[in-house]
Amino acid sequence: MLAKRVIPCLDVHNGQVTRGQQFGRAEANGLRNVGDPVDLAIRYNDQGADELVFFDITASSEGRKSIIEVIERTADRCFMPLTVGGGVRSVEDMRALLRAGADKISLNSAALARPEIIAEGAFAFGRQCMVVSIDAKKTGPDEWTVFSRGSREKTSWEARAWARKAVELGAGEIVLNSIDSDGMQSGYDIEITRKISEEVPVPVVASGGAWELSHFTAVLEQGKADAILAASVFHYGKFTIGEVKAYLAEHHVPVRN
Repeated sequence: MLAKRVIPCLDVHNGQVTRGQQFGRAEANGLRNVGDPVDLAIRYNDQGADELVFFDITASSEGRKSIIEVIERTADRCFMPLTVGGGVRSVEDMRALLRAGADKISLNSAALARPEIIAEGAFAFGRQCMVVSIDAKKTGPDEWTVFSRGSREKTSWEARAWARKAVELGAGEIVLNSIDSDGMQSGYDIEITRKISEEVPVPVVASGGAWELSHFTAVLEQGKADAILAASVFHYGKFTIGEVKAYLAEHHVPVRN
């Protein structure tokens, strides 16, 4: 069994890391400032994070470019792989982020608007660089609908169908964000995580809802996720990366040293 990855996530708005509940809106003052992104990145690098994800959470809705300067500063100080998303609309945007120090590009709203961008990125840089982030909300019995633009717009895609399509086009990884669970500290949405993990032949990263150590083992074992992504539980200092890895190892979940 491949080692499971532990990945902190930095949601960046106006150059600062923020947190909210269920994709809280910046325009509605639904976000709380929790620190400088580079300072937090260094902290998690020193704690042994396997990777780090940056989401510029208002880039797509406000039409701004992604946070090149933050990525450059982080890449100069940290050695873990970086995944960056938000405001990426072209191969040129991807190239700029990769040159700044990103290792993977995360697509969400842009891919929903124009799915071909996934194939274009995979052709230019390899599918190992292409991550598709899916924001899903339960909308009926055994039904999860994909939302775009930071959960502002409902799409016609069902989450499993969109995951399959994204992989067909060249996505090398899926990050599954549960809108219902995000920031609620009630645990990951294990059901949809398991369903998508069983649907696609690429790694699935579970996101949204982590607060207790048991939440991590549940989504990795029952949800069949390949990695866990979390924010609040790390930002607020409830657990360190090392404490989470130690807990997983004690419960016989393979993790990277």
